[in-house]
Amino acid sequence: MRLTQCLAGALLALGMLCASTAQAGTLEEILERGTLRVGLSLFTPWALQDKDGSLRGFEVQVATQLARDIDVKPEFKVVEWDQLIDTLDRGEVDVIIAGMGITPQRALRVNFTIPYAPSGISMATYLEGTKDVKSLAEMNAPGTRVAVVAGTVSDKLAREVFDRAEIKVFPTSDAAKEALVKGEVQAYVESSPIPRFIALEYPDKVDVPLSKPLLTYKTAMAVRKGDPDFLAFLNAWITAREADGWLPTTHKYWFKSLRWRQALPK
Repeated sequence: MRLTQCLAGALLALGMLCASTAQAGTLEEILERGTLRVGLSLFTPWALQDKDGSLRGFEVQVATQLARDIDVKPEFKVVEWDQLIDTLDRGEVDVIIAGMGITPQRALRVNFTIPYAPSGISMATYLEGTKDVKSLAEMNAPGTRVAVVAGTVSDKLAREVFDRAEIKVFPTSDAAKEALVKGEVQAYVESSPIPRFIALEYPDKVDVPLSKPLLTYKTAMAVRKGDPDFLAFLNAWITAREADGWLPTTHKYWFKSLRWRQALPK
């Protein structure tokens, strides 16, 4: 009888310990803390910084509205793209809201919400360095340098499409863009609409030669494993904000126009 009681007590203690661990980073903890800690990377127009350091962009607006609906304040942590999931694993943020594409490899480490935005991967090319190139196959040749940002879906895709070319890996989108504009690479493979925006900004140097994306995919928020309550809430939030038109309208503002540029401080 005493052995049974001890065993029951041990199981109860273990259950309480597991429950306590499972609550780390949950919606209840966020409410108690009063802040929603969001991990993101700087990719225009997903997230960008003004000259005064203020954050703007589609994901910043999404995270700010999400925090407002929870009745807490958003707290942003900006890290390089390939550090996002590690930052989440360490418990430094509650959620990744960074235009992250859903992939099986990432799903081994995080739990994804339902998709909240479509995306695709396209390519910008340096005009002077590709003026004689007639096809995508011609681009895939030794001597061609293709820029990518480390750890992105674009990085993986570029290695498959341009397996004979030289892949140049950069830590940020701005660094890859600079290399393209300077002619240090012939192409830059990146999520839309970044290539189109670069071509609009530098029409005498950069072109977007493909009429269709190299790949289309869905983006989602990411949370740590073992956080079902928070995941369920985020799915409900996405569903509601899609139904009332807020998410599609906000996405259109940032990705289908350049009006947001006019609103930036001079």
